[in-house]
Amino acid sequence: MTTQPLRVRTAWVLALAVGWLAGCQSAPRPIDLLIRDATIYDGRGGEPYRGVVAVDKGLIVAAGPSAPGLRATRTIDAHGLAVAPGFINVLSWAADSLFHDGRGMSDLKQGVTLEIFGEGDSYGPLTALSRAEMLKTQGDIRYDITWTSLGGFLDTLANKGVSPNIASFVGAATVRIHELGYENRAPTAAELARMQDLVRAAMREGALGVGSALIYAPGTYARTDELTALVRAAGEYGGGYISHIRSEGDRLLEALDELIGIARATGVHAEVHHLKAAGEANWPKMREAIARIDAARAAGLGITANMYTYTAGATGLDAAMPPWVQEGGIDAWVGRLRDPAIAARVAQEMRAPGKDWENLYHAAGSADRVLLIGFKSEQLKALTGKTLAEVARMRGVTPEEAAISLVIEDHTRVSTAYFLMSEDNVRLGLSQPWVSIDSDEGALAPEGAFLASTNHPRAYGSFARFLGKYVRDEKVTTLPDAIRRLTRLPAENWKLRGRGCLDAGCHADIVIFDPATIADHATFADPRRFATGVVDVFVNGVQVIADGEHTGATPGQVVRGPGW
Repeated sequence: MTTQPLRVRTAWVLALAVGWLAGCQSAPRPIDLLIRDATIYDGRGGEPYRGVVAVDKGLIVAAGPSAPGLRATRTIDAHGLAVAPGFINVLSWAADSLFHDGRGMSDLKQGVTLEIFGEGDSYGPLTALSRAEMLKTQGDIRYDITWTSLGGFLDTLANKGVSPNIASFVGAATVRIHELGYENRAPTAAELARMQDLVRAAMREGALGVGSALIYAPGTYARTDELTALVRAAGEYGGGYISHIRSEGDRLLEALDELIGIARATGVHAEVHHLKAAGEANWPKMREAIARIDAARAAGLGITANMYTYTAGATGLDAAMPPWVQEGGIDAWVGRLRDPAIAARVAQEMRAPGKDWENLYHAAGSADRVLLIGFKSEQLKALTGKTLAEVARMRGVTPEEAAISLVIEDHTRVSTAYFLMSEDNVRLGLSQPWVSIDSDEGALAPEGAFLASTNHPRAYGSFARFLGKYVRDEKVTTLPDAIRRLTRLPAENWKLRGRGCLDAGCHADIVIFDPATIADHATFADPRRFATGVVDVFVNGVQVIADGEHTGATPGQVVRGPGW
């Protein structure tokens, strides 16, 4: 344990002085909460220290070695436990699950206090067309869409009552749909100018920047110059760029160069979503990808990445079919697949590497490595948890024909897991000091509507798996560095004021956990098992997890970006 840093001691003394003055009596009024005898990890990456954390009116009063004379309405003894800022989920799909169940159980039980949305698509700005498409493709969780702007979505969800905080990027595909619909063409100069204005408006509403997902239609239709223009508009307000890059497999390095080039051209911070080398033939590229990011950082560019802690990704069967067949949205896609000649062409293209698109079916190497995890149709739900190969054998068709028929019958992209990565590369990526952690999933609970489909185990385990399996057991990094990468690193990357920290004045998002026991338990065979080891969680000073169980509180707030 190190000596208490001067800046923390100074903040401690100032906070105590303010408290005494505010009391207007011989002693200050009691603060709301004092966490004592804690092993404190402040998110800076340095060694922890033993001390106390004081909370009042939703904010950190101070974190320091002692609290002489300080009284609290409530005291928690954290002896033997780690106390850290709440964890930040850099890539979350929890919006739908939070509309259904605002508790956000699977993430909160891992210490996540902030969910960040916006991988390519965002929940605003919307037109009547995009709203209708969203309603049409909703699955087991259904809700009305009463807003049109990104800010309206964030306010609507927060006002509903949610336990974690929420934030969002504005989706490059969403902005494109707003002006071009689902057409595969470049925008005109006037359309691009309006798209930039939509980004500016979203930034003023609190977006963190622009998010893109460049293997999915219609996001894949965007050229580099279009993306650069949108990112430049976000940069006017201090926003950044985050991307599911154009390829994570055969053209991984070229796709990474595109992201780095956009960062260089615009001067913004840029991040790679769920960094990976997909497909066994591409596994050797992981080291070169990391070397390119390190070189860009050494040259002064703000390039980072995030990862989940598994060798399989999860998306949909859209990632197994060429973008041209998907142009126009779900109705047009299904309509084309009903044409036998088009279906035969799609099946043929599925069997080969995508010439100008990312074919995750081919990258997986076998239909046995493609797991079906979510259907909307009640008639198809019995196939949940089966591989595409199993379904093909059941139906007496090829795996490609099975995939096409499932999309037609479900009238959705069909949620799918692809086993693509090597364990060695997961460890390598997680060892990098500029990698944050994500779940790329919802925040679920093993009950109610969530039982209607299965999920990737990362929904219940990504953060606990990082701290348990990879940090404690395999030592890919130190615990202080891991906490930094779960908290202060993403907060600084995306300019989240007062988040990811335990300094005086920071929002009191706090996790208390046991480093010796924190562990994930969800597997692909049994993916709905909560992680263990997190004892208490506070969001904005309100306790949402107590002794491992949810309190029912929903104090989550909208966390706004730098343009707000």
